[in-house]
Amino acid sequence: MKSVSNKITLNLSSDEKVTIKGNIAPIEDMSPNFHEEWDALANFRVHEPEKEYSTSVFRAFLPNDPVTVGEYWEVEETGILELLRQLNPNPNLEMHIDIGDSSGLWACLLAHNDQHAHIVFRIHAEFALQDGWFTPSHFAGDLIIDQTKKDVVSFQMHVPEGKWFDVNWKKDKDAPDFVYSTAAGVCPLIQLYGHTRENPKDTNYTTFVTREKAKNILLRQFYKSHQIDWLPFDEAYEIAQAEQKPIHVLSIDGPLDDEAC
Repeated sequence: MKSVSNKITLNLSSDEKVTIKGNIAPIEDMSPNFHEEWDALANFRVHEPEKEYSTSVFRAFLPNDPVTVGEYWEVEETGILELLRQLNPNPNLEMHIDIGDSSGLWACLLAHNDQHAHIVFRIHAEFALQDGWFTPSHFAGDLIIDQTKKDVVSFQMHVPEGKWFDVNWKKDKDAPDFVYSTAAGVCPLIQLYGHTRENPKDTNYTTFVTREKAKNILLRQFYKSHQIDWLPFDEAYEIAQAEQKPIHVLSIDGPLDDEAC
């Protein structure tokens, strides 16, 4: 493994087109069953199952300056919105409820070698539906680029399996604009994906950080709760006894890193 102090410049300059496929599976699990009552949610499907993009769209994921593995940067919004519109015509990056929602788009260099660079990213976005909103936990993804050809090798953006979504539905048309009915459920398959040639899954990267470390690096950009070194109670109790310090205990009924909860 090379020294992580080595910085590289990432760029895309190829005129090659990238075909991206999209998919939104039907909602099967939520409570209450808004997907059986609300037409916009019942018919929530991918807007364009397949679309061709210029390589330049994916520059949105690249940093402006040289970076090293584990380094993070903000993603440019315009290219992301163009991709999200393939899923649904009305994406929103600002998040519609300002009560702690954490908007943002961040990427991190996971790995590279002399030919390939692997970027991972996390994006918070939602979709405006007729009479309401659909908000998934988050979008995660991977972008692999060929540094010699300066083109896209593969791309994937999806809501991770098992994550939640919530919806805000203006069920009562006569109610004030700010009054919504709320429901939640397990997010169906929502993804964009494509590659220009065989995905180098078995690439031997010479410089890298673990995926778990990259995930935590990105989480820290969204949530202050991930800047805290949490401990199990038993371990915290032992340390508190030894150091004669009080314990700060939190009891929560949901995740701290999920925009849908």
